[in-house]
Formats: sequence, structure tokens, C-alpha cells
Amino acid sequence: MKTLFSVLFLLPFFMATAQQELPLYGDGPIPNSKPSTVTEVVDPGNRPGYYTLSKVTHPTLTVFLPAKEKAVGAAVVICPGGGYSHLAMAHEGMEVAKFFTDHGIAAFVVKYRLPSDETMVDKTIGPLQDAQRAIQLVRQQAKDWGIDPSRIGLMGFSAGGHLASTAGTHFDKAYIDNPNNISLRPDFLILLYPVISMTDSLTHRGSRESLLGLQPTPQQVRSFSNEYQVTAATPPTFLVHAGDDQTVAVANSLDFYTALQQKSVPAEMHIYPHGGHGFGLHNTTAKDDWSERMINWMDASGWLKH
Repeated sequence: MKTLFSVLFLLPFFMATAQQELPLYGDGPIPNSKPSTVTEVVDPGNRPGYYTLSKVTHPTLTVFLPAKEKAVGAAVVICPGGGYSHLAMAHEGMEVAKFFTDHGIAAFVVKYRLPSDETMVDKTIGPLQDAQRAIQLVRQQAKDWGIDPSRIGLMGFSAGGHLASTAGTHFDKAYIDNPNNISLRPDFLILLYPVISMTDSLTHRGSRESLLGLQPTPQQVRSFSNEYQVTAATPPTFLVHAGDDQTVAVANSLDFYTALQQKSVPAEMHIYPHGGHGFGLHNTTAKDDWSERMINWMDASGWLKH
């Protein structure tokens, strides 16, 4: 009962700071979906403020805009984690969006569809379609939201980091309708304890099984192992991981960073000795805040120019 109270207590705060929640595809059809009786589930979780969503079939984009006097014109699209089986919407979504608006940065939390053979024709591309659509929609509406369309980043936590890194390495192919040829490439990536690889030695098994099934083909494993998909056009990237992460091995971030270096893509990485997995904004084992390092990186990289 206490955890449910925490969810109900925090929801008004998050909704008060959010301007609106939009259906990701507007009034149009949701691509790659098929009729089902699946309905979304809210789980209050076992820690205050850590509620999650599962069985998501109708994706949305929740808009957080900074006060006009603080706005710097940059934006970050946020993909919460959850092993492709649920979405940690609070501490890896809404709370992070509020942090960005406090720094003058527009933020957009994606409630993306979770892979399901019951609800999708091809579950392997469903989340990627939603990530691409989120980028497309933010670029389309950039002027109305006071955003520079050339300063839109994509952020992901855990499996959301896999989704963000997939969108950041597979942007040459549009998995959604894109009649106006809007760029689907994020201008920068921010990856927190990300799942990067689908290979046996590195992957988070739950994420791989949810996305690719129990017996993925070698081609699927290779295609969705994003350390192999990095090119010189991959966006500049900021990475954070804990060395003692027992859920998603730190080698995921290390291998992605190495791949970026090999292609001369600017990257910054912070590896903390402790922190485990899923710490969101607050790695309580560290004396500094990785989030402030991220803001410094964004500023030094030119994303926060007025």
C-alpha cells in the first residue's frame, strides 16, 4: 500500500511539470501493430517513486518544456529502461525530464511499445519505430516548442540505452513513414548503463529474449549488437556505467566506446567503481553527480549554446 501511495503522490508532481502527453502517431494508425486484447499495466514497484509500465501498446510522447527565460534551444528525447519488458517511467523518465528543464533543456519521455508477438507483426523493430517517430515528431514541431532542430539528442537507460544506441546506429533506414525525409539521426547520444550487445558473452539475456526471441538468427544478433554498427556518422556519445553492474556488464559501454574511438566519433565515458544497475540520476556511492558531468559535456560540445 505504501508503494502505491508513493506512485499516486508522485504522479501529480510529474504531470504538473509536463505540458502534455501526445499520442506518438497522432490520430493515424500505429505501424507494425495488430489487433489484440493486451492492456497496459501500472506496477507501483517496491521502492517509492519507481513505478513501471508493462504491456505498452499505444506509444506516447510526454512533453516537458523549460521556462522561456531559461530555454537554451536544446532537447533530449528519453527512453526509459526495463529489459524490453517494462518501462521505468519515473526515475528513468519523468524525473530525468524535470532535471533537464531545470537546466533550460526541453525533454520528451517516450512511452515506447514493448516487443510482443501478440501485438506486433515484427516485434524486433517496434521499439525502434517509436524511437524514430519520437525524433521525427520533435524535429517537426521544433519551431513550436522553441527547439533548434540540429540540437536534439537521444538518451536511454539500460534496455532504453540499447534502443537509443540502435536508433543512433540504424538511422539511415526509416522504419516509419517519412515522406518529408526528416533526419532520423539524433544529434547526440546519452547512454546510461546501456545494453549495447546481443552477443552471448555480453548481452542482458532478458532484453535479448524480449526483443529477438529465444532463438535469434546470427544476422539478428549481429544487426542489433550496436558495437558492430558504429560508423563515422554515429552521433557523439556520453556514456555512464558502474563497474560492479551485475545486470548489464560494463563491457557493453567499454566496447561501444572503443568502437566510437575507432571511427573517430567524439565520446566521453564515466565508469564508477560502484553503483550497480538502475541508479537513474543518483549514484549514491559517488561523491559527484554524473548528471552535472553530462551537462558540462553538453555545454562543451556546443549543444547548449543560446
